[in-house]
Amino acid sequence: MPETTGASYASAGVDIEAGDLAVELMKKWVKKATRPEVVGGLGGFAGLFDASALKRYERPLLASATDGVGTKVDIARRMGVYDTIGHDLVGMVVDDLVVCGAEPLFMTDYICVGKVYPERVAAIVKGIAEGCVLAGCALVGGETAEHPGLLAADDFDVAGAGTGVVEADRVLGSDLIRKGDAVIAMASSGLHSNGYSLVRHVLFDRAGWELDREVPEFGRTLGEELLEPTKIYSLDCLALTRTAEVHAFSHITGGGLANNLARVMPAGLHASVDRSTWAPGAVFDLVGQLGGVERLELEKTLNMGVGMIAVVPQESVDVALATFADRGVESWVAGEITERGDHAEPVALTGDYAS
Repeated sequence: MPETTGASYASAGVDIEAGDLAVELMKKWVKKATRPEVVGGLGGFAGLFDASALKRYERPLLASATDGVGTKVDIARRMGVYDTIGHDLVGMVVDDLVVCGAEPLFMTDYICVGKVYPERVAAIVKGIAEGCVLAGCALVGGETAEHPGLLAADDFDVAGAGTGVVEADRVLGSDLIRKGDAVIAMASSGLHSNGYSLVRHVLFDRAGWELDREVPEFGRTLGEELLEPTKIYSLDCLALTRTAEVHAFSHITGGGLANNLARVMPAGLHASVDRSTWAPGAVFDLVGQLGGVERLELEKTLNMGVGMIAVVPQESVDVALATFADRGVESWVAGEITERGDHAEPVALTGDYAS
C-alpha cells in the first residue's frame, strides 16, 4: 500500500540540517585559505574576487583548470581519514595552472556524498583549505551535494576548479624550449593522486593486502603510504620564475613522465630523460613486483618519483637547483633537450633506475 504520510526531503534521504552544520564546521578552515583580493565570506551564492588587483598586469591572461583525485578517495574512506585528500585536490588543480607560469588566485570545490556527516565534510574542506594555503591561493566557495540512492552513505567524491593569472608575455611553454635546455626533475611525495585503480587492483585484489599492514619498506602502514598527500609545487615553481629563466614546466600526473613532458615539447625537438639519475620510491617497486607490472606499464601510469619537471636553459641550472634546495624541494638534472632527428617520440626514458 502507498505511504499515507507526506513525503519530505528528509524522507528522501537529504538532511538539510546536517548540511548547514557542515558549513558551520568548515568556516574556520575556509577563513585560513584567503587572499587580500577576496571579497565577502563563505555562504553566498558565488565567491567574489577583486579583479582590480589585475591592473598591475599589462595584459593579464586568466588560466583555468579543473580536476579530482580519482579513486584515491576510496583509500581515505576505508582509512577513515578525510583531512588529507584535499591536499591532493589542490595539487592536481594548481600545479596544472602553474605549468603555463600562472599564479593560482582562487579555487572552488565540489563534494558529493551519499550522506552528509558534518564532521567528515568539514575534515575534507579542512584539507582543501590547507592545500590552498600551501599553494598561495584562496578558497572562495564550494558546494556539498547529498546523493542518497545513488551513492552509499559512506561514499564520496571531490572535485575542484581553479583560476590563475599570468602576464601574456611571460607565458611558459613549448615555444620557449630550445636545443640544449636542461630537464630538471622535482621529486614526488609518492603516488600523488594518479594510477590508484591500478594500485588498488594490485595491492588489494591480487595481493590481498590490508591497509593496516605494516610495510618495512615504507616504515609505516600500507594505508598511511597510500594516503601520503600530493606535493604542491606552485609556489616553488613561481619562485623559480623569479630567480632564473624558465622555458616550461610539466606536471607529471596521469600518463606518467614521458606522456606529460611530451605535452610541452615543440615539433623538431626531443627530450632524453635518464632513469639512472634517480631511484623511484619503494611504493613503485612494490606495485611492480606484486602485480607483475612491466616497467613500461608502470611508467605510463604512475609518476615513478617525479612530480614536476622544469625545462630551463643550461645557464639557469645552478640557480634552479639552489632555489629548489632553499625551498626544501629535492631536484636534479634528469636529462636534456636535443634535436628530434631520428627519434620517433618527443620524449624517451633511457637507462635503468638507480637502486
